[in-house]
Amino acid sequence: MIQTEALIIGAGPVGLFQAFQLGLQGIRCHIVDALPQTGGQCAELYGNKPIYDIPGIPLCTGQELIDQLQKQIKPFAPQIHLEELVSELKPSQDGQWHLTTDKGTQFKAATVFIAAGVGAFVKRVLSLPGFETLLGKDIFHSAPNESAFKGQHLVILGDGDSALEACEQWRQGAHAAASVTLVHRRDHFQAEPHAIAQMRQACAAKTMRFVAGQSTALIQNNGHLTGLEILNAQGETEFLPAQALLLCLGISPKLGPLSDWGLAMERKQLPVNTENYATEARGIFAVGDINTYPGKKKLILCGFHEATLAAFGASALLRPNQKTILQYTTTSTHLHKLLGVS
Repeated sequence: MIQTEALIIGAGPVGLFQAFQLGLQGIRCHIVDALPQTGGQCAELYGNKPIYDIPGIPLCTGQELIDQLQKQIKPFAPQIHLEELVSELKPSQDGQWHLTTDKGTQFKAATVFIAAGVGAFVKRVLSLPGFETLLGKDIFHSAPNESAFKGQHLVILGDGDSALEACEQWRQGAHAAASVTLVHRRDHFQAEPHAIAQMRQACAAKTMRFVAGQSTALIQNNGHLTGLEILNAQGETEFLPAQALLLCLGISPKLGPLSDWGLAMERKQLPVNTENYATEARGIFAVGDINTYPGKKKLILCGFHEATLAAFGASALLRPNQKTILQYTTTSTHLHKLLGVS
């Protein structure tokens, strides 16, 4: 059992900034996220795309924003638990909250901050027989190592930058696959123009292949993947040799267990007050896209504001006999000490 003053559910930009604001209040925290890396939707969907409305930053990509937020929270050293989905949240007899993840990790937290966006973002999968048994063995969301597909027939599924980057990586070099085939349901891609041009040039040079189609079956022999059956653009069944399958299908939000926690919800969102973004449950705050209130706007900068007031709310709740004083990072020696600056 991990005891903590605060647990943040969600490691997107608002969840990370929540950790920073809690740190300024002297509140240490843990962060849990279902994805294998921090950043949430911001990194997954806008990793290489420009963002123009972050105050004081005229232009940055989603990944650059996440990198800066991670740098910002370093002085407070929050413990981050990735690839874990909070599956259960229930009150404990002492007024705190008991949380359990799908990996069996248990927390006891005095305050909980739900920064889960529109739900837990999980990697998209294939709804095909045999998928679960092959996942991690012959089917992957990312290459386990730099030579994982060397000499193998590799099929890559996806239409974004990550799929096209994977094609470029594995079709050449010392660790190249025996063959690289890109599969997407249509000949249209959500990727940077130069990446699309590079892929088409590789197809013309026959160093890789693109096939438009929909996956319909996994072909196995002795417990290993040997091929992928697809329904191609002509409506015909086609078999592709495949010893390894790399999924670059992006992520999808799922409300998941959150809807079973007994919290009041409106249209799959958590109602909060606008004083400190607390829910009706004592000690539980909701920030970012998961919450709702009159005038709510789903913007990152609004989530930053919500996280700031939620941290003050948590401080007042955790330290009722201690006056919460507004201090400025420019002049406060106390905050300088917390931040590790002279």
